[in-house]
Amino acid sequence: MNRYFPILGWGRSYTRNQMISDLVAAAIVTIMLVPQSLAYAMLAGLPAEVGLYASMLPLVGYAIFGTSRTLAVGPVAVVSLMTAAALSKLGLSASDYAAAAISLAALSGFILLALGIFRLGFLANFLSHPVIAGFITASGILIAAGQLKNILGIKASGENLIELAKSLGPNLSATNFITLAIGVSATAFLFWVRKGLRPLLSKLGMAPRYAELLAKTGPIFALAATAFVAWFFDLGSHGVKLVGAVPQGLPRVSLPIFSMSLVQNLALPALLISIVGFVESVSVGQTLAAKRRQRIEPDQELIGLGVSNLAASITGGFPVTGGFARSVVNFDAGAETPAAGAFTAIGLAAATVFLTPLLAYLPQATLAATIIVAVLSLVDLSILKRTWNYATSDFAAVAATILLTWGAGVEAGIVAGVVLSILIHLYNSSRPHIAIVGRVAGTEHFRNVKRHNVETHDTLMSMRVDESLYFANARYLEDEISAELANKPDVKNVILVCNAVNDVDFSALESLESINNRLKDAGVKFNLSEVKGPVMDKLQRSGFLPHLTGKVFLSHHIGVEALTSQS
Repeated sequence: MNRYFPILGWGRSYTRNQMISDLVAAAIVTIMLVPQSLAYAMLAGLPAEVGLYASMLPLVGYAIFGTSRTLAVGPVAVVSLMTAAALSKLGLSASDYAAAAISLAALSGFILLALGIFRLGFLANFLSHPVIAGFITASGILIAAGQLKNILGIKASGENLIELAKSLGPNLSATNFITLAIGVSATAFLFWVRKGLRPLLSKLGMAPRYAELLAKTGPIFALAATAFVAWFFDLGSHGVKLVGAVPQGLPRVSLPIFSMSLVQNLALPALLISIVGFVESVSVGQTLAAKRRQRIEPDQELIGLGVSNLAASITGGFPVTGGFARSVVNFDAGAETPAAGAFTAIGLAAATVFLTPLLAYLPQATLAATIIVAVLSLVDLSILKRTWNYATSDFAAVAATILLTWGAGVEAGIVAGVVLSILIHLYNSSRPHIAIVGRVAGTEHFRNVKRHNVETHDTLMSMRVDESLYFANARYLEDEISAELANKPDVKNVILVCNAVNDVDFSALESLESINNRLKDAGVKFNLSEVKGPVMDKLQRSGFLPHLTGKVFLSHHIGVEALTSQS
């Protein structure tokens, strides 16, 4: 029960001091989440209040089933963009669009739950970090570009940069300059809050921790100021787009509605949203947990996120995951347990009941500014330079992900990223590093002959393979041994150093048998050294060892000594 309900673990020892810390953190995070939730709902193409709905019950669900003490679950920029990309192409009415968003959250919840129950969290590891970084960077720029229409007060649409540019260009002449002034001012203020407010507060004598937390809540000041200005000067009558009337009160609890056609259209987007959301959430959770020497369970995190998305679906929300910014604020504010999330949910519920009438005069340009400032902090184009310097294959994957996201949209970008990650892994593992090794003079150590000045023997070839052997690379090993022997006519013994081989599948076993037979026909004995226990168990069960023309040596040094003394 503790495994599937982590609340039973920390809940039994919950103290008054922890509750006070969680309440303080919840108050700060609530202030931050109000503008974020509204902005991300708009980014997803949904009414502003839906962002608040998607930020309440998911926090409670995660508090019960999640393993991170400080992760804050709710709408995030990339998942909101993916939601909009998935739903905008369906051509739905406003009410059907909102219903489809609910169904998308439910599908994502079921997928995450299934992955968690069957302990398949390792599948997310196939999405490499460089590809994720490239996708988030590309998405951040795409999101920021998509919000320019709200900053300018014009109409535009498009799922990629090309479509957005074509749509924005002809409408620039219709720019509403009051909206532009509000958007630019709000954006500049929010950038200043991120960089300049904390140093200013520190100079004024405020403790660094509280200065940092106050700077994180800067968007609430931008919302209040611009809403007041819009109300006082009646800017709505001057063409400034406002949020408008927001329903007051808590969301109704209802079950999502599914149809076969809707499920078919949303199955792939739901899977992609689940994978991206899980990777982002686990990355944040593990980073914060490590700072307090805590740990999270990735498979249980899948269950926690699955329940959170189901909770969002029954309260009229859309897909959610663990957010970086709000989780860091929650951590810095001193949250001790997931109860801080539950308290935040209560704060958001109170805001939904009492504060929503004040949102009617909020300019959409302010929410756009909030989104732009938030997502641009995720942009890291240096990943291109770093991967180029490190490995061209990683650079190719990152560059392709970024370009496809910009040119074809987020779904094409993330699918390309997943496929490229898997293909690069398969390519690299299918061509493992194989080295001819020799002894470092005066030692029992063996190193690559191309990198070190080592001792070798004309009648003995020592070859080390730095990868487990399986169907994709077994033939490559055969070819490498044949190629090396073609240039060494005096070799009488080959030793395959297996200290890096953790597994041998059946295809690789057949390749070892083939190598053994070919070497036998050539008058060369095939030997193995430093074979690990699990691999040795497989070789013994297979009947390979009795037919081995050479021997299996406990260490490579022993093998070299034995075989060179015979010659």
